[in-house]
Amino acid sequence: KNTKAEQRRRLTIEEPQRTYLPGMGHDWLLPLYDPLQKLLGFGPIHRQLVDQAAIRPNHRVIEIGSGTGNLSILIKRLHPQAEVIGLDPDPKALARARGKAEREALSVQLDRGFAEELPYPDASFDRVFSAFMFHHFEPDEKEKTLQEARRVLKPSGSLHLVAFGGAKVRSDGFIGRLQHRSERLRDNFGDRIPTLMHEVGFADPTEVAHRVTIFGRVTYYRASVLRTEAGAV
Repeated sequence: KNTKAEQRRRLTIEEPQRTYLPGMGHDWLLPLYDPLQKLLGFGPIHRQLVDQAAIRPNHRVIEIGSGTGNLSILIKRLHPQAEVIGLDPDPKALARARGKAEREALSVQLDRGFAEELPYPDASFDRVFSAFMFHHFEPDEKEKTLQEARRVLKPSGSLHLVAFGGAKVRSDGFIGRLQHRSERLRDNFGDRIPTLMHEVGFADPTEVAHRVTIFGRVTYYRASVLRTEAGAV
């Protein structure tokens, strides 16, 4: 007999029934996604996020909202003995990710699905990653995504997230003011993300570091699941 989780996994991975916002906003802009990430220096930003996670050889790792796979592929390249999964609702982005992984002969599992309804069992991952995804979400979607991240993490597992936002300071200047004109981006500033992490039950949500870049403030977060509370919401 199929469990509810198994049914949800098939529905979500094989044929998501919801709309989604492509990484560049429109499908026709997808070819520009990787060149733009390179131009804006996302490589070092991704590397810092991976380094803070302290991945071990036996870890099972997922990136939610993996897009064209740059972070997932980097994780596998740096930690070849870890099991790496990338999840995204966009089949065209996943196809690009799959092609890049195959060219590097890297084994990365790429699933189709939504971060707010992860098609995986409770307590099944050691690390959850998210990079530059939160600004696509409405406030309730951010909360659901964090709830799901917590649900799938094993005892002592951790979430590692980098997003536009964080503590706003005067030195952020003009670009920071532009970011605040977007409601979804504005919701990322201040202590909003750590507060949401705490509200869904993460332990010790922390702003690890930040960078002020040409496209605004980028902040790194970490939060963990207590050994006795994994899977509970």
